[in-house]
Amino acid sequence: MDTNPSIHDIAESRPMSSAPHKVGILIFDGMKMLDVVGPAEVFTEANLSGRNYQISMISADGGDVRSSIGFRVPADTAAAAAGRFDTLLVAGGEVFPATPVADDLASAALELSARSSRTASICTGAFILAAAGLLDGLRATTHWKHTRELAKRYPSIRVEPDSIFVKDHTTYSSAGVTAGIDLALALLEEDEGVELTRTVARSLVVYLQRAGGQSQFSANLAGPGPRTPLLRMVVDAITSDPTGEYTVVSLAELAKVSPRHLTRLFHEELDTSPAKYVELIRFDTAKALLDAGYGITDTAGRSGFGTSESLRRAFISHLSIPPSKYRGRFASTAAP
Repeated sequence: MDTNPSIHDIAESRPMSSAPHKVGILIFDGMKMLDVVGPAEVFTEANLSGRNYQISMISADGGDVRSSIGFRVPADTAAAAAGRFDTLLVAGGEVFPATPVADDLASAALELSARSSRTASICTGAFILAAAGLLDGLRATTHWKHTRELAKRYPSIRVEPDSIFVKDHTTYSSAGVTAGIDLALALLEEDEGVELTRTVARSLVVYLQRAGGQSQFSANLAGPGPRTPLLRMVVDAITSDPTGEYTVVSLAELAKVSPRHLTRLFHEELDTSPAKYVELIRFDTAKALLDAGYGITDTAGRSGFGTSESLRRAFISHLSIPPSKYRGRFASTAAP
């Protein structure tokens, strides 16, 4: 008979916490439901193994809010009336950064954070923390679509675009939407250890730690294009034929400017160098080809990388996973 305890046995054998761990979630009109229920389910699942997480919904004024999918979510209390929390979570939503963070919402985050042992944002909730001054001088992340805007709007924040979540002292931030689950698992592991956290992750059918950063989900060249007609012409030429032999000199000759002037335009308008931009065009092309079902060798030739090894090195550099693994994850939802 096997007398070695299983992971589930170890998790279950730990006694229920005598004092509750209070989790407050700051919600608002337009917040994403998954930003709230994803992390909440992690802590609720831990309660099934004898833990004692108590979750409260908080709005700035104590009123109910309507989520991004139209569901009404009742608040348990207003920010001013809320007590102390062990963990404060701030949800995100598509309303940010499209609109400025309202003063009452930023004030609520600041007030609640002052009464919490640790503060964390989910997705674009980072903009709420930033508006409250809670990310000044800290490392942080948000949804990949909005990392540039976060860095531009709040230059004192050291934005990490590829991170799934970031911890800086007692302040945490996570990438888009489901990354809130990754963050909640990390918080749970800090509280209760890896064995229980692994049990919770398995129960929720999610990875304890997903491979690669959030860049594997992004479109690397998303965002505004060049303003200058001259630079737009160069960019269009690269995009139309990513397999071309491009150097700074050849591109400058195409634009009829000096290599120095062209390099300056790339840095001013696209925040990168000509060489790096060519690589990103090829990389985005390769991702699109793999998404469409092309093989590794064919993709390498059609995207301008030339060889499978060059393609592999690019994927490892950008995503920390090889192209074969990327293709397997994103080609289809059908089971192999």
